[in-house]
Amino acid sequence: MAEIILQATPRPPKGTRAARRLRAEGKVPGVLYGLGQDPVPLAVDWKELRASLVTEQGVNAVIHLELEGERTPTLVKEIQRHKVRRDVLHVDFIRVDLDKPVEVEVPIVLEGVAEAVETARGVLDHVLVALLVTAKPADIPAQLTVDISDLDIGGVIRVEDIELPQGVTTTVDPDEVVVSAYVQAVEVTEPEEGAEAAEGEAAAEPAEGAAEGEAEGGDEG
Repeated sequence: MAEIILQATPRPPKGTRAARRLRAEGKVPGVLYGLGQDPVPLAVDWKELRASLVTEQGVNAVIHLELEGERTPTLVKEIQRHKVRRDVLHVDFIRVDLDKPVEVEVPIVLEGVAEAVETARGVLDHVLVALLVTAKPADIPAQLTVDISDLDIGGVIRVEDIELPQGVTTTVDPDEVVVSAYVQAVEVTEPEEGAEAAEGEAAAEPAEGAAEGEAEGGDEG
Protein backbone atom coordinates (compact mmCIF):
# COMPACT_ATOMS: atom_id res chain seq x y z
CA MET A 1 0.00 0.00 0.00
CA ALA A 2 1.46 3.32 -1.08
CA GLU A 3 2.37 5.83 1.59
CA ILE A 4 0.23 8.93 1.85
CA ILE A 5 2.49 11.97 2.01
CA LEU A 6 1.13 15.40 2.88
CA GLN A 7 3.21 18.54 2.67
CA ALA A 8 3.00 20.86 5.67
CA THR A 9 4.45 24.29 6.36
CA PRO A 10 5.21 26.00 9.71
CA ARG A 11 2.84 28.72 10.89
CA PRO A 12 2.68 31.19 13.77
CA PRO A 13 1.24 29.52 16.90
CA LYS A 14 -1.39 32.22 17.40
CA GLY A 15 -3.29 34.84 15.47
CA THR A 16 -6.85 34.87 14.14
CA ARG A 17 -5.92 37.17 11.28
CA ALA A 18 -3.11 34.86 10.15
CA ALA A 19 -5.45 31.85 10.29
CA ARG A 20 -8.03 33.66 8.15
CA ARG A 21 -5.34 34.54 5.65
CA LEU A 22 -4.32 30.89 5.42
CA ARG A 23 -7.90 29.77 4.81
CA ALA A 24 -8.30 32.42 2.11
CA GLU A 25 -5.28 30.86 0.40
CA GLY A 26 -6.90 27.40 0.48
CA LYS A 27 -4.87 26.19 3.44
CA VAL A 28 -5.96 24.75 6.78
CA PRO A 29 -4.21 25.72 10.02
CA GLY A 30 -3.41 22.81 12.28
CA VAL A 31 -1.17 21.38 14.95
CA LEU A 32 0.96 18.25 15.29
CA TYR A 33 1.31 16.71 18.75
CA GLY A 34 1.75 13.41 20.59
CA LEU A 35 4.40 10.88 21.65
CA GLY A 36 5.59 13.22 24.40
CA GLN A 37 6.92 15.84 21.97
CA ASP A 38 6.09 19.54 21.83
CA PRO A 39 3.12 20.63 19.70
CA VAL A 40 4.07 22.06 16.31
CA PRO A 41 1.77 24.63 14.64
CA LEU A 42 1.50 24.03 10.90
CA ALA A 43 -0.65 24.47 7.82
CA VAL A 44 -1.65 22.08 5.03
CA ASP A 45 -3.33 22.52 1.67
CA TRP A 46 -7.06 21.74 1.98
CA LYS A 47 -7.33 19.93 -1.35
CA GLU A 48 -4.34 17.74 -0.54
CA LEU A 49 -5.71 17.00 2.92
CA ARG A 50 -9.07 16.00 1.49
CA ALA A 51 -7.39 13.74 -1.06
CA SER A 52 -5.48 12.06 1.77
CA LEU A 53 -8.71 11.21 3.59
CA VAL A 54 -10.69 9.74 0.67
CA THR A 55 -8.36 6.88 -0.21
CA GLU A 56 -9.26 3.22 0.40
CA GLN A 57 -7.76 3.62 3.88
CA GLY A 58 -10.52 6.07 4.85
CA VAL A 59 -10.42 8.79 7.49
CA ASN A 60 -8.02 6.78 9.67
CA ALA A 61 -5.33 6.64 7.02
CA VAL A 62 -1.73 6.94 8.15
CA ILE A 63 -0.58 10.30 6.78
CA HIS A 64 3.12 10.99 6.60
CA LEU A 65 3.44 14.71 7.25
CA GLU A 66 6.44 16.21 5.54
CA LEU A 67 7.51 19.30 7.46
CA GLU A 68 10.80 21.06 6.81
CA GLY A 69 12.32 17.98 5.23
CA GLU A 70 11.25 15.55 7.96
CA ARG A 71 8.47 12.98 7.60
CA THR A 72 6.31 11.99 10.55
CA PRO A 73 3.63 9.25 10.53
CA THR A 74 0.38 10.68 11.85
CA LEU A 75 -3.35 10.18 12.13
CA VAL A 76 -5.95 12.91 11.87
CA LYS A 77 -7.27 13.24 15.40
CA GLU A 78 -9.87 15.95 14.88
CA ILE A 79 -11.21 18.22 12.15
CA GLN A 80 -13.01 21.37 13.26
CA ARG A 81 -15.64 22.79 10.92
CA HIS A 82 -17.69 25.98 10.79
CA LYS A 83 -21.11 25.31 12.33
CA VAL A 84 -23.02 26.79 9.39
CA ARG A 85 -20.80 26.77 6.30
CA ARG A 86 -19.07 23.49 7.28
CA ASP A 87 -15.74 24.90 6.11
CA VAL A 88 -12.72 23.22 7.69
CA LEU A 89 -11.29 25.62 10.28
CA HIS A 90 -8.57 23.56 11.93
CA VAL A 91 -7.05 20.07 11.87
CA ASP A 92 -5.24 18.16 14.62
CA PHE A 93 -2.61 15.55 13.70
CA ILE A 94 -1.31 13.09 16.27
CA ARG A 95 2.06 11.43 15.96
CA VAL A 96 1.98 7.62 15.93
CA ASP A 97 4.49 4.83 16.33
CA LEU A 98 3.80 2.39 13.50
CA ASP A 99 4.77 -0.52 15.76
CA LYS A 100 2.45 0.39 18.62
CA PRO A 101 -1.37 0.03 18.79
CA VAL A 102 -3.57 3.11 18.96
CA GLU A 103 -7.24 3.65 19.77
CA VAL A 104 -9.44 5.07 17.03
CA GLU A 105 -13.10 5.10 16.07
CA VAL A 106 -13.97 3.20 12.91
CA PRO A 107 -17.26 3.84 11.05
CA ILE A 108 -19.84 1.04 11.04
CA VAL A 109 -21.55 0.63 7.67
CA LEU A 110 -24.73 -1.41 7.14
CA GLU A 111 -25.01 -3.54 4.02
CA GLY A 112 -27.78 -5.64 2.55
CA VAL A 113 -31.56 -5.26 2.69
CA ALA A 114 -33.62 -6.40 5.66
CA GLU A 115 -36.56 -7.62 3.58
CA ALA A 116 -38.47 -9.03 6.55
CA VAL A 117 -38.34 -5.63 8.23
CA GLU A 118 -39.43 -3.81 5.09
CA THR A 119 -42.32 -6.23 4.53
CA ALA A 120 -43.56 -5.61 8.05
CA ARG A 121 -43.05 -1.86 7.55
CA GLY A 122 -40.66 -1.90 10.46
CA VAL A 123 -37.98 0.54 11.51
CA LEU A 124 -34.22 -0.01 11.46
CA ASP A 125 -32.42 1.83 14.25
CA HIS A 126 -28.68 2.20 13.60
CA VAL A 127 -27.66 2.85 17.20
CA LEU A 128 -23.87 2.53 17.06
CA VAL A 129 -22.39 4.28 14.02
CA ALA A 130 -18.71 3.89 14.97
CA LEU A 131 -16.72 1.43 17.05
CA LEU A 132 -13.71 2.25 19.21
CA VAL A 133 -10.98 -0.23 18.27
CA THR A 134 -7.33 -0.84 19.10
CA ALA A 135 -4.85 -1.69 16.35
CA LYS A 136 -1.50 -0.77 14.91
CA PRO A 137 -1.89 2.21 12.55
CA ALA A 138 -1.39 0.15 9.41
CA ASP A 139 -4.02 -2.42 10.53
CA ILE A 140 -6.83 0.08 11.14
CA PRO A 141 -9.74 -0.77 8.80
CA ALA A 142 -11.38 1.97 6.76
CA GLN A 143 -14.77 0.76 7.99
CA LEU A 144 -16.56 -2.17 9.62
CA THR A 145 -19.36 -3.76 7.63
CA VAL A 146 -22.49 -5.27 9.19
CA ASP A 147 -24.87 -7.39 7.09
CA ILE A 148 -28.52 -6.76 7.99
CA SER A 149 -30.05 -9.09 5.37
CA ASP A 150 -31.24 -11.66 7.93
CA LEU A 151 -32.54 -9.13 10.44
CA ASP A 152 -36.20 -9.59 11.42
CA ILE A 153 -38.61 -7.61 13.55
CA GLY A 154 -37.37 -7.76 17.13
CA GLY A 155 -33.91 -8.73 15.94
CA VAL A 156 -30.72 -7.12 17.24
CA ILE A 157 -27.12 -7.06 16.04
CA ARG A 158 -24.58 -6.45 18.78
CA VAL A 159 -20.91 -5.57 18.97
CA GLU A 160 -20.05 -9.25 19.50
CA ASP A 161 -21.57 -9.98 16.07
CA ILE A 162 -19.09 -7.73 14.25
CA GLU A 163 -16.25 -9.62 12.61
CA LEU A 164 -13.07 -7.70 13.37
CA PRO A 165 -10.05 -7.96 11.04
CA GLN A 166 -6.90 -9.67 12.26
CA GLY A 167 -4.93 -7.47 14.62
CA VAL A 168 -7.97 -5.39 15.56
CA THR A 169 -9.63 -5.58 18.98
CA THR A 170 -12.19 -3.59 20.94
CA THR A 171 -12.93 -2.99 24.60
CA VAL A 172 -16.54 -1.95 23.92
CA ASP A 173 -19.17 -4.05 25.73
CA PRO A 174 -19.95 -7.01 23.42
CA ASP A 175 -23.65 -6.72 24.34
CA GLU A 176 -23.89 -3.13 23.13
CA VAL A 177 -26.50 -2.80 20.37
CA VAL A 178 -25.32 -1.83 16.89
CA VAL A 179 -28.63 -2.02 15.04
CA SER A 180 -32.15 -3.16 15.95
CA ALA A 181 -35.43 -3.66 14.10
CA TYR A 182 -38.92 -3.03 15.43
CA VAL A 183 -42.44 -2.00 14.46
CA GLN A 184 -43.24 1.51 15.55
CA ALA A 185 -46.22 1.55 17.89
CA VAL A 186 -49.17 3.72 16.83
CA GLU A 187 -50.85 5.46 19.74
CA VAL A 188 -54.66 5.35 19.60
CA THR A 189 -56.34 8.15 21.52
CA GLU A 190 -59.53 7.02 23.27
CA PRO A 191 -62.39 9.53 23.55
CA GLU A 192 -63.03 11.00 26.97
CA GLU A 193 -66.08 9.83 28.94
CA GLY A 194 -67.83 13.17 28.50
CA ALA A 195 -67.24 13.08 24.77
CA GLU A 196 -68.68 9.54 24.51
CA ALA A 197 -71.82 10.64 26.35
CA ALA A 198 -72.26 13.68 24.11
CA GLU A 199 -71.87 11.53 20.99
CA GLY A 200 -74.49 9.13 22.33
CA GLU A 201 -76.99 11.91 22.93
CA ALA A 202 -76.37 13.41 19.52
CA ALA A 203 -76.93 10.02 17.90
CA ALA A 204 -80.18 9.51 19.83
CA GLU A 205 -81.79 12.86 18.91
CA PRO A 206 -82.48 12.16 15.19
CA ALA A 207 -83.97 8.80 16.09
CA GLU A 208 -86.35 10.36 18.59
CA GLY A 209 -87.39 13.00 16.08
CA ALA A 210 -88.02 10.38 13.46
CA ALA A 211 -90.15 8.40 15.88
CA GLU A 212 -92.29 11.46 16.60
CA GLY A 213 -92.76 12.07 12.90
CA GLU A 214 -93.88 8.51 12.36
CA ALA A 215 -96.32 8.78 15.23
CA GLU A 216 -97.86 11.99 13.78
CA GLY A 217 -98.12 10.43 10.38
CA GLY A 218 -100.00 7.47 11.91
CA ASP A 219 -102.59 9.75 13.59
CA GLU A 220 -103.42 11.53 10.32
CA GLY A 221 -104.07 8.27 8.60
